[in-house]
Parts: sequence; structure tokens; C-alpha cells
Amino acid sequence: NGWIEILDKGMLVTLRGKTGWREVEIGRGSSDLTCPVHAVETWLKLGRIGHGPLFRRVTGKGKAVGPERLRDQEIARLIKKTVLAAGIRGELPEAERIKLFSGHSLRAGLASSAEVDERYVQKQLGHASAEMTRRYQRRRDRFRVNLTKAAGL
Repeated sequence: NGWIEILDKGMLVTLRGKTGWREVEIGRGSSDLTCPVHAVETWLKLGRIGHGPLFRRVTGKGKAVGPERLRDQEIARLIKKTVLAAGIRGELPEAERIKLFSGHSLRAGLASSAEVDERYVQKQLGHASAEMTRRYQRRRDRFRVNLTKAAGL
């Protein structure tokens, strides 16, 4: 449950989570091709969505947007289908590729690749503790900030 507000600089998402309501700011991307805000704007326009659930079933062989929200199992299936269609990690067998990608892995990928202060990642993902955020930051370069060199050693 929640709602979105689309603003000039991005999108404000208000969500109800385990610990209550929280706001998540999603800034505009550098290109319309990769911008999540532009993607939502396009989806709202093409789906003729003015209120109700944001993520909905597409019916009629892709020609109509239904009124019901997508269930989490359907979102997981769509992520896996998209990974296969895009050829991501094509060197791996299909079964292994499907296991690697999920909503959780997308969140962990964001946390790992974002080159920003950890507290911003923590807020975006809604983690109560920095320790949980660190668990998500699997592949982050732990030596990106080198205090030894910064001290002149």
C-alpha cells in the first residue's frame, strides 16, 4: 500500500512497511532509456492508470492493462523472464541464471553498485540498521576509500 508523486526532479514513493510509513525518493536518471521515473510515467500513460495499483497485469496479448495488482509471484516470474530475454549472464546455464535474479538480488545489486554514502542506501532500502545494509552490499569495493593513502602512507 502507498502512493507515488511525480515531481520535476524525480518521484516520491510513500510506502507502508513493517515499521510504518516511509518515503523513498527516486531521482531522475541521466537518460530516458534508463530512468525509472520516465518508465513509470510511460507506464501510467500507456496503461491509462489514474488511480489504484501501479503494477498490474497486462492482458489481451499485451494490449490491455487489467485493474488488479500483480502478485509477488508474478513479479518474480517477470524478472526471471526478462533476465533470460535480455541474455544477462548468458554464459551460464538457464537454470543457474534464473536462480541468480530476483527482487532481492536487484535490491542487493543497487546497494552494491551505488557509489554513495551508506546511509542513503540504508534509507532507500528501508533498513533499520546499517548492518543490514552492509549485508546487501555484497560486492561493494571495501577499499574504495583508502585511509592509508589518504593519511599519506
